[in-house]
Amino acid sequence: MSSSILIIVFLPLLAAIVAGLGNRMLGNFVSKLVTTGALFVACALSWPIFLGFVGGTATSEVVPVLQWVQSGTMSFDWALRVDTLTAVMLVVITTVSALVHLYSWGYMDEDPDQPRFFAYLSLFTFAMLMLVTADNLVQMFFGWEGVGLASYLLIGFWFKKPSANAAAIKAFVVNRVGDLGFMLGIFGTFLVFGTLSIPEILEAAPGMAGSTVGFFGATVDTMDLLCILLFIGAMGKSAQLGLHTWLPDAMEGPTPVSALIHAATMVTAGVFMVCRLSPMFEAAPTALALVTFVGAATCIFAATVGTTQWDIKRVIAYSTCSQLGYMFFAAGVGAYGVAMFHLFTHAFFKALLFLGAGSVIHAMHHEQDMRYYGGLRKEIPFTFWAMMFGTLAITGVGVYHLHVGFAGFWSKDAVLEAAFGRGTELGQVAFFLGALAALLTSFYSWRLMFLTFWGKPRWAASEHISHAVHDGHDDSEDHNPPKQEDAGEDVTHSVPSPAYGAGTGGYHPHESGLTMLIPLGILSLGAIFAGQFFAGPFIDDAAFWGESIFYNENLVHALHAVPYWVKYTPLVVMLVGLFFAWLAYLKDTTIPATFVKQFRLLHAFLFNKWYFDEVYDKIFVKPAFWLGRKFWKIGDEGIIDRFGPNGAASAVMRGSGVARRVQSGSLNLYALVMLAGLVAAISWIISQGAN
Repeated sequence: MSSSILIIVFLPLLAAIVAGLGNRMLGNFVSKLVTTGALFVACALSWPIFLGFVGGTATSEVVPVLQWVQSGTMSFDWALRVDTLTAVMLVVITTVSALVHLYSWGYMDEDPDQPRFFAYLSLFTFAMLMLVTADNLVQMFFGWEGVGLASYLLIGFWFKKPSANAAAIKAFVVNRVGDLGFMLGIFGTFLVFGTLSIPEILEAAPGMAGSTVGFFGATVDTMDLLCILLFIGAMGKSAQLGLHTWLPDAMEGPTPVSALIHAATMVTAGVFMVCRLSPMFEAAPTALALVTFVGAATCIFAATVGTTQWDIKRVIAYSTCSQLGYMFFAAGVGAYGVAMFHLFTHAFFKALLFLGAGSVIHAMHHEQDMRYYGGLRKEIPFTFWAMMFGTLAITGVGVYHLHVGFAGFWSKDAVLEAAFGRGTELGQVAFFLGALAALLTSFYSWRLMFLTFWGKPRWAASEHISHAVHDGHDDSEDHNPPKQEDAGEDVTHSVPSPAYGAGTGGYHPHESGLTMLIPLGILSLGAIFAGQFFAGPFIDDAAFWGESIFYNENLVHALHAVPYWVKYTPLVVMLVGLFFAWLAYLKDTTIPATFVKQFRLLHAFLFNKWYFDEVYDKIFVKPAFWLGRKFWKIGDEGIIDRFGPNGAASAVMRGSGVARRVQSGSLNLYALVMLAGLVAAISWIISQGAN
C-alpha cells in the first residue's frame, strides 16, 4: 500500500507540473494525455485500497514522506495517513477527477488554452488528496488552502470574462473568512493538546470534555470553542448558510469545474474534516448542536432558492448546497458514517447531473437558460437518460420493503432516519426540515427535467440562441445567466418564435461526443448501484470504519428502529414534489405565472437568494470600500504621499529652482560672490586674531 499511496498522491502533481510548464510546447493532446492518464492510474490504484477496507483485508497505515517541522515543542513529519475514511475519499476524488478529465476532452475541445486547464485540474486533485491523507493539522491546512487556490484558478479560468474574475475573487474572499476560524481552531488545538498530530489529538479529546478556557474575557468550554472555530472553516469550504454566497457564482467556471470542485470533492472537505475530527466534536455538545442547526438551515434554504432559478447550473449548484446540509446535520446528530455515505453517493449522482447539464449546454451551444430548452429527450437521448438516472438518485427513488432504490434512496433516507432516531428535539427539527427539503428537491429536480427534456421545443430558429452563437461571444464560454428582470415564472412569455422547424436559421441540438458520454455512463452506474452495494459497510459495519471516525452503535440501532412512517416519508414527499412539478410544468403551464403573480414578494425573496448578497453588500462590501477610500485619500495621499515621496520630491523641486536661479552663468556675478566671500573670510580671521 505504501508505494500505491505515494503514486496516487504525487502522480497528479507531477502531471500538473508537466502540463503547466510544458503548456503549448507540448500541445493540447500531450497535455491532456499526461494529466488524464495520471488520474486514471491514481483511480485504478485507489479502488483496490477501498475494496480492501470493505472486505476487511486492509488495515490502517501511515506512510512517511519526509521530516517537516521541528521548532521547540512543535514537531511533525509529512506523512500520508491511509484508513477507511481516507480510502473513501480517495475513490471519490480520483474517480470523479479522472472522469472529469476525460469529459473535458470533449467539452473544452475548442478552448485555446487547454494545457493550462488540465494542469489546474490535476493541481486541484493533488491538493485535495493532500487534504484527505493528512496525518496532522498543518498538513490538512496545506491541502485545505491548496484546493482554495486551485478553485480560484479554475473558477476564473476564463479570465477575460469580468463575471468569472468577480466570481473567483468572491470565492477566494469568502473562503478566507472561514479559513480564519479554521486557523484559530488549529492554533487553539495546539495550545490545548500540545501537538498537531491528528491521532494524538483524537486520543486525548475525550479527556478534555467539560474543561474550560478563557476566551476574550469569558470562560467557555474548551472543546466547544475549538470545534466551533474549526466548523467555521468547514462552513466556508462547504458553503453552509452564511458563508454560502460564493458557491452559485462559482458556476462561472467551465462546467467540468463545477462537477469536480463544487459537486463532488472540494465542497465536501468540510464534511470530511468534521468526520475526521469526530471524537473532538463528540466531546463538544454545543458545537454538535450548531453543526446540526446550520446543516438543517442550509438544507432548507438552498432547496427553496433552487425552486426559482432558471440557469440549469445554478439549480444544481443550490442542490449541492442543500445536500451538503444533509451531510452536516447527519454529522451533527452523531451519524458520521451516514454523513460519509451520503457524501459518497452524492459524488456520483451530483457529478452526473453537472456533467449531464454540461452536455445539455454543449448541445444548446452554451445556452444555460432552461426557458430556451424543451423537447430535448429525442434530440440528445443518451444525455436524457443519464440526467434521468441522476434525478432518480437525488430525489431518493426506492422502496424500503423491497430493498431496492437508487443511490440517494439509501443515503438520504438514512440521514433522515438518523436525525429522527437521535431522539433529541434538534434532531426532530432536522428531520422535518430535511423532509421538507426532500420535497422541494423533488420539485426542482423534476422541474429541471420537464423544462429541459419535455414539452414543446423552445429553441432553434430562436433569435436568442442565434445571438448567443453569433453576437461575438467566445463559443468556449458558458452563456450568461438570466437577468433579474427575467425572474418571472411564465415559461412561454419569453419563448422565441417560431419553434424549430417553422423557419430557417435555427440551431439544432446535437448529442455530445464519446469522451463526454463515457463519463456519463460510468457515473450513471454509480447513481444506480452505489447505494445498493455499499449501504451495509457504511451504515452498519463498525469494523469497516475502525478507528477512523467515531461510530455510535446505539444510534445505528435507533436508525433502523424508527417507525415505518419515517422510513416512507422520503418516498411520499418525492412523489408529492414530482406531482406538483408535473402539474405546473407539463399539465397546466399557466400555474407558475399565476403563483408568481399572487405571491410576487415571496418569489422575489426566493429568486434573489433571500437577499444575502444584497445584505452583505450593504453591511460589509460598501463600508469596506468607503473605509478603503478614506484611507486612500486621507491616509495614503493626504499624509503618506504628501509628507513622504511627494513631499520630498516637492522640496527637491523647490530647492532645485533656487539653485537654478543662483547658477546664472554671469562671470561678473560669480567674481563678485567670490570677492564677497573672500572679504568675509579675511574679516573673520582678523576678528579672531584681535580677540
